[in-house]
Amino acid sequence: MATLSSSHHFNNIALLLLLLLVPSIVSLLSVATATTPLTITVVNNCNFTVWPAIQPNAGHEVLERGGFALTTLTHRSFQAPPHHWTGRIWARTSCVYAHGRFACATGDCGRMECGGAGGKAPASLAQFSFHHADDLSSYGVSLVDGFNVPMTVTPHEGKGECPVVGCRANLLATCPAALQMKDPHGSGAVVGCKSGCEAFGTDKLCCRNHYNSPQTCRASTYSEFFKHACPATVTYAHDTPSLTHNCASPREMKIIFCH
Repeated sequence: MATLSSSHHFNNIALLLLLLLVPSIVSLLSVATATTPLTITVVNNCNFTVWPAIQPNAGHEVLERGGFALTTLTHRSFQAPPHHWTGRIWARTSCVYAHGRFACATGDCGRMECGGAGGKAPASLAQFSFHHADDLSSYGVSLVDGFNVPMTVTPHEGKGECPVVGCRANLLATCPAALQMKDPHGSGAVVGCKSGCEAFGTDKLCCRNHYNSPQTCRASTYSEFFKHACPATVTYAHDTPSLTHNCASPREMKIIFCH
């Protein structure tokens, strides 16, 4: 009986200690897994209005209803989710309301607030993965889908590998004739520079089917045009993975159009 009584007493003490310790353990775990608040700032330095669009990857929430207007020399800031989020941001250009619908010359998603819908190429893309691993934020600028406006991504107050990346050059002025996209409204101006895939649609240029691997998907003369002008961008599907950077605990990600 003494043994049973001692055992019962010990179990009560152990339970009491566990109940006292649980809040502390939970508090420590929450501190260990807490993410640094992250502000996303979108800046329009272009001399024309752009309509930024935001598309989350599958399973992630839509931010800022997926799109908004940003007049010249203005910016808009909003909070990133406090948990893991992946997606992309791009600019739409020459947008108008016509015949009862909203449409853009480049990057069009079919409406003002994209609501998670993707856009039409060509478009310069910023790609993100926030709050993964030990509060890392990965980012990069892609011209795989072509180019419509100069674009850079600048992390602020992060630790580790946090360079400014993107494309500051206006490639509309030097875009090869075969890749040029002209203004659909009839002005004749070049409003976009297509990728080789978008312009010609071959498996080789699109890195499809047999060409969908790092061994068979190679740079082309068309991707090299983008790479030569903007080396800190991804220019074809299996381009150098190191062009995507991991920055620890940044407090702001600034996307600048026409930097």
